[in-house]
Amino acid sequence: MEPPSEIVAALRQCGLLAPGESPSGQELTGGVSSDIWLIALRGGPICVKRALPKLKVAADWRVPVGRNAFEVAWMQVAGRLVPEAVPKVLCHDVAAGMFAMEYLDSAAFCLWKSELRDGRVDLDVAREVGCRLVRIHAGTARDPAIPAQFPTDAIFHAIRLEPYLEEAARAHPDLAPALHGLVRTTAESKRALVHGDVSPKNILVGPRGPVFLDAECAWYGDPAFDLAFCLNHLLLKCLWVPAARNRLLLGFDALLAAYAEGIDWEPRAELLRRAGRLLPGLFLGRIDGKSPVDYLTVEADKNRVRRVARRLLLTPPEDPGTVRQIWATELGT
Repeated sequence: MEPPSEIVAALRQCGLLAPGESPSGQELTGGVSSDIWLIALRGGPICVKRALPKLKVAADWRVPVGRNAFEVAWMQVAGRLVPEAVPKVLCHDVAAGMFAMEYLDSAAFCLWKSELRDGRVDLDVAREVGCRLVRIHAGTARDPAIPAQFPTDAIFHAIRLEPYLEEAARAHPDLAPALHGLVRTTAESKRALVHGDVSPKNILVGPRGPVFLDAECAWYGDPAFDLAFCLNHLLLKCLWVPAARNRLLLGFDALLAAYAEGIDWEPRAELLRRAGRLLPGLFLGRIDGKSPVDYLTVEADKNRVRRVARRLLLTPPEDPGTVRQIWATELGT
């Protein structure tokens, strides 16, 4: 089909269209925060992403489209530090709130979420996710120019802290003090460049390892958020893929160990404590927040998450490993 005219105009302005070229396109599915198009050009396919002002979820969740520019900036910074971990940005139209990047063909790349869903938990992939993530955090923690490039506190609050932790607090008023405490600690912990959505649905696994996508929540802040956010998904998927529970927990261990080994910009125990305490808040946020995970639909499973999250929010853990142990006990693993 023909792509939207504004996308065609932006590509033409960026010089990606040959004179007289009229590209065809296909709208890709799966995201809630942006329109994503696969565009066929004479020179080969590319991917175009355009930020939406209202996310495609049931709740009325609105966020600034300016986040698109910070996503591009995250990809450029991360690409300098770990080139194989991000797709190449081809052009960026700030006014249109969109950018074009290289297309990573499904013939060579698979979605990590799909692999986990099918019970294929490659521990080397989990380990490499931790390695690449901590390299990006370590590199930006030492760069004095990074904070000024990412003045995105308001965006991060709107797209992460409010819909996950504060919405969970509204659903569970008795846990509100603990959840609001996590919001404050996370917002005040300024250490490194944060991706903000390190989820298996945003990680492609290719010939050169994992590639991070969708850095719309890019923020100079607490790297413990990225670590906890990703580990949270490995725990929740134990309910989605019961046959792979043991491998998912081993994947949790591999990712955590690889990440922890690379923490050298602050005391390791301090970051792990923040990540461990964030985990139950995010655990609850993916059940009773504005963007619940789509694969947990049985109320009994949701209640297991709520029960463990409640216990850990009231008695905060010292590290993510403690959360893992308590969850494994809940699962009888």
